[in-house]
Amino acid sequence: MTLAAGSASSAPPTPEPVDATLSTSKGERVRLSRWRGKPVVLFYEDKDSTTLNAPLKEELFARGRERGLLQSAWVVAVANLEKYDFFPAREIALSYVRDEEKKAGVPILVDLEGTLGQAPWKLPTKTSNVMLLDAQGALVFRHSGRMKPEDRARFFVALSELVGQDLTTEAVTEAQP
Repeated sequence: MTLAAGSASSAPPTPEPVDATLSTSKGERVRLSRWRGKPVVLFYEDKDSTTLNAPLKEELFARGRERGLLQSAWVVAVANLEKYDFFPAREIALSYVRDEEKKAGVPILVDLEGTLGQAPWKLPTKTSNVMLLDAQGALVFRHSGRMKPEDRARFFVALSELVGQDLTTEAVTEAQP
């Protein structure tokens, strides 16, 4: 997130849209701006960090499903594979990502060059990163590492503002007989 100083009488500066070029697991180059037009929930994780924010991922899906909002935002997963960008590790890692895509039913982009660890993103590369971008691609929320309940609450407040519906209460789960 960019912080800028301004005079007390002027409006705060509008965050600039951010973009990056990554790859699909099949090698197609894609820009993150491809997902503009809706808010974007972006997860950037290395292989050892994919479960750090599993509670957020589960609750995000449950709240979206319960409220009929699964189509209101894009969820983009990015696997940090920079340390596997050599033969034969690259193909093994990409095969693993393709298997995970099938299990999850969502595409997973790959970052073989450490793009999101560089400016303007500057994300830590050995943890779970959760970002929320508005429909124009501007960063409105960013967290690195395991999210505490209060961090997840702040995330859902920000996402609620972007989708225009309250997502701050937990999803109601039906009791099993």
